[in-house]
Amino acid sequence: MNRQILVTSALPYANGPLHLGHLVEYTQTDIWVRYQRLRGHECLYFCADDAHGTPIMLRAQREGISPEELITRMHQEHSRDFADFHIDFTLYHSTHSPENFEISQELYRALRAAELIEIREIEQAYDPVAKIFLPDRFIRGTCPRCKAPDQYGDNCEICGATYSPTDLLDPVSAISGARPERRRSEHYFFQLPDFQDFLHHWIHSGTLQPEMANKLEEWFAHGLSDWDISRDAPYFGIPIPDAPGKFFYVWLDALPGYMAATLHWCRQQGRDFGMFWGPDASVELYHFIGKDIIYFHALFWPALLKGSGHRLPNGVFAHGHLTVNGAKMSKSRGTSITARQYLEHLDPEFLRYYFASKLNPHVEDLDLNLEDFLHKGNGDLVGKVVNLASRAAGFIHRYFDGKLGASLGPDQSFYDSLVHQRESVGQAYEQRDYARAVREIMALADQVNAYVDREAPWLLAKEESRRDRLQQVATCTLNGFRLLMTLLHPIVPKLSERSLAFLRCSLDWDGVTHPLLKHSIASYEHLLQRMEKSQVDALIQPSETIPASAPEIPTDAFISIEDFGKVDLRIARIVAAETVAGADKLLHLTLDIGEEKTRSVFAGIKSSYDPAQLVGRLTVMVANLAPRKMRFGLSEGMVLAASDSEAGPFLLSPDSGARPGMRVK
Repeated sequence: MNRQILVTSALPYANGPLHLGHLVEYTQTDIWVRYQRLRGHECLYFCADDAHGTPIMLRAQREGISPEELITRMHQEHSRDFADFHIDFTLYHSTHSPENFEISQELYRALRAAELIEIREIEQAYDPVAKIFLPDRFIRGTCPRCKAPDQYGDNCEICGATYSPTDLLDPVSAISGARPERRRSEHYFFQLPDFQDFLHHWIHSGTLQPEMANKLEEWFAHGLSDWDISRDAPYFGIPIPDAPGKFFYVWLDALPGYMAATLHWCRQQGRDFGMFWGPDASVELYHFIGKDIIYFHALFWPALLKGSGHRLPNGVFAHGHLTVNGAKMSKSRGTSITARQYLEHLDPEFLRYYFASKLNPHVEDLDLNLEDFLHKGNGDLVGKVVNLASRAAGFIHRYFDGKLGASLGPDQSFYDSLVHQRESVGQAYEQRDYARAVREIMALADQVNAYVDREAPWLLAKEESRRDRLQQVATCTLNGFRLLMTLLHPIVPKLSERSLAFLRCSLDWDGVTHPLLKHSIASYEHLLQRMEKSQVDALIQPSETIPASAPEIPTDAFISIEDFGKVDLRIARIVAAETVAGADKLLHLTLDIGEEKTRSVFAGIKSSYDPAQLVGRLTVMVANLAPRKMRFGLSEGMVLAASDSEAGPFLLSPDSGARPGMRVK
């Protein structure tokens, strides 16, 4: 019986490029979707850019463009990267869409009518320089519990404490550096505690993985709290109806983005939106997400759906985080690899295969060990699978005019035993246990390779009297290859398509029960090139602004006033600025430091500045830093900038009256 299924992945934020950590989720989802389609089910896959919020508004301001221009550019970049990694969305939409304005506001009105929205005045941090209320992550200060400096406004990364931004000691704005003021404002709250009993039952109903349901018990132990769903202007988002100057908090309109993408598609296709999201919806609904946003999808989202009269998900599947070579991804170590950086060096299907070999139904972190990645991709895909086609195709073309035999002869039972095992692989796909699916597929590949070694077609070819047997062995080998590529299709779809085109047959899960006989195949051409170690090594590129050989400095090290006195800080005027071909982060600056002298400096500030807007600006540079040869040219100093993980970098600028060449004291 064919099923109707709607699948979503979490919405990537439209504030930066996709990286390999993102691709774990979209690869996991895409494999499941492709398997469902392979089995003949209608499986729709919707996703969108998460396009609202303060970070997007501030980045657009820094670049001198509108938020709409920024999110349009990022949507194009995300769509390109997803397509190049073979992520097959039915629709890739945006939360900044007419449908999402419509859905989000309708959902809010339903909650308001059900008396689930409360309005009350709260005190917030306000940046008097930037003239904006500050989100928690845009406030830095000293942790009120452990006194660790430079912590976020909502939690401490050192001791793990959570707190209100107003509890932070010595707070400063991450936007302007000003000390925040406390100001009062009316905010809108969704009454989540009204759903406590319902949610507690729902999370233990089998909808979530057990480890995620148990993790959410922490929320119930403390008691659910009302959820602040509003933000004050200026804010880039969806206005709250009948509330001038108020906007929905980004998560309030991100979650309905799933519904908005569905609505857009339904209107294009003439389909009934209610069958997907109505209270009596018949379509299966599944969300794939990262473990860090489980509470949004398993607490807030089902409560919003329940309160507004919509259906609930059939399943919410969480996955763990990605590490590279056993450590958290790091820009300074060069392991924060973007999707585009990877694509510049390697075939995306090697990564899809590696992720699949590690993913299972549990919420476990996944490590991209680059040495293992190289050996697994070459050893499994090229060595065990693709080589079967290259070995057997030569015999078929050399001796039999490219035509397979009329039967498998005594090997029919061997082939039938291979085909019989495909349902176990299918069950592994269905259960999202891709690691088991890969193990079982590679075990089948081992059986086919052992069969080839046992039958030794290269010896059969030497005896003309045994050519019939040679044709049977080559035919069985190529049918085994066809089975393997059919089973691998959800993981490596393009390799599968090339392979089946070579065999001149269609993709058909059940069709493999009937082997290709008396069938002409195409001439063999390379289906997949081996990875070279140099290609894999090229993925790791230490930060372009930090020498790879720079020694680590102990965190408790200090310098003397004499050491500091050696640093020559000068005012510099930027007389030219341009992008650097082949560099993701760098701008090339020409700096006037007075006395008719200029310096050439490469600075990692591309994410924050349009080069044209920098010309004429004053900044501060280290003038006596030893020149450093980079692959883009010689850098003759360093400009000073400030940043943290959420904002920046921001160039340091002197007050008016400063001029190029002045020393900074």
